[in-house]
Amino acid sequence: MALTYQQSKLVKDTIPALREKGEVITTTFYRNMLRDHPELKNYFNSVNQKNGRQPRALTSVILNFASNIHHMSELIPKFERMCNKHCSLGIQPEHYEIVGKYLLQAFAEVLGPAMTPAVFAAWERAYWVLAKMLIGREAQLYRDFDKWTGWRKFKIDRVVPETEDIYSFYLVPVDGKKLPRFHPGQYISLRVHSPEGYMQARQYSLSEAWREDYYRISVKRDEGARYSNSVSETYFHPGLVSNILIDHMPAGSTVELTHPCGEFFLDVNNNTSNMPLVLISAGVGVTPMVAIANTVTRTQPGRPISWIHGSRRTIPFEDHIATLRRQHHPYFRTNIFKTHLAASDIVGVTYNYDFRMDLAKVNPDDLFLTNSATEYYICGPEQFMLEMSDYLKSQGVPASRVKFELFSTGDLAFKH
Repeated sequence: MALTYQQSKLVKDTIPALREKGEVITTTFYRNMLRDHPELKNYFNSVNQKNGRQPRALTSVILNFASNIHHMSELIPKFERMCNKHCSLGIQPEHYEIVGKYLLQAFAEVLGPAMTPAVFAAWERAYWVLAKMLIGREAQLYRDFDKWTGWRKFKIDRVVPETEDIYSFYLVPVDGKKLPRFHPGQYISLRVHSPEGYMQARQYSLSEAWREDYYRISVKRDEGARYSNSVSETYFHPGLVSNILIDHMPAGSTVELTHPCGEFFLDVNNNTSNMPLVLISAGVGVTPMVAIANTVTRTQPGRPISWIHGSRRTIPFEDHIATLRRQHHPYFRTNIFKTHLAASDIVGVTYNYDFRMDLAKVNPDDLFLTNSATEYYICGPEQFMLEMSDYLKSQGVPASRVKFELFSTGDLAFKH
């Protein structure tokens, strides 16, 4: 089912039009598809629909695909991320039929006469080349899920505040069955009923090492994008599911989860590794790092870990991190950056630097830059990850040893 040379050329020839009108195409696609198939609103993030992020992300995927039509291997990291996300939401092969129909219709509607029958046929074949790749990989992932397929009911056993705006939820399976293992760093999808009448799902990193009786996630209140002037301060497009969890889902409430997945993780099957780990996080990006740190300190207590974290005020899991540092000295070390100090903060105890994270200020020994096998894990806001990645690159760290966790829709401007 590969594209002919002429079809590949027709697809690539549409790139200028896609750059100009790509977001109009994807916005049209979502509008028409969700109008005719409102049941699919259970799968799509309503906030990212409203703020335009989902159409922009799809435009990026289409452009990347068209640009690399002869070099599909370049897209494998992006595809792996997409497939994991799809499986976490329960996407099935029949959904690709619907998406393909409305995407091609949107191409024709927006591009008009430029979407000739030959161009339409080329893009139809290109779409199914991509779709079959994704469907095949997703089938493999679903097989790995074994007996847990679809959504499973969990009870919120307890809710623990970690900071003024981050809360940990301890989730116990209603069926009482043992929970499957996962790789530390992976996430689950959690869905709840939204005020709009549809189910809404979001992905949350598991913030504790594997336990057979519960999973833990740690959720940050999402106030939305802040806009302020000299007169007032306003927030646009606040989070939905996270805020519902924090404000309306106390202990005893029931939620639904899918099997853990995600391509950002520490390979726990490689328990013989004694190479250093450097965990670099900011804000709620701490969550997958806690799972990684807890797993490694239990299973590989002699493995060096350097945790570098940045926060405005309160450090999530501050006491727990201090305990790990004390119990696993000298293998576990930390560097804490804080931009807003409290009266009780003590340099060298609760923080190390009173400014935004700057890896150049960290002792090079704590970055293990001279060890060619050091693994680096980064999680936090997009710009933060970009800056941390650029610094490591400038110090000669190859991209193959740096992993990122991207919480939002879309892709960063660097390769995984």
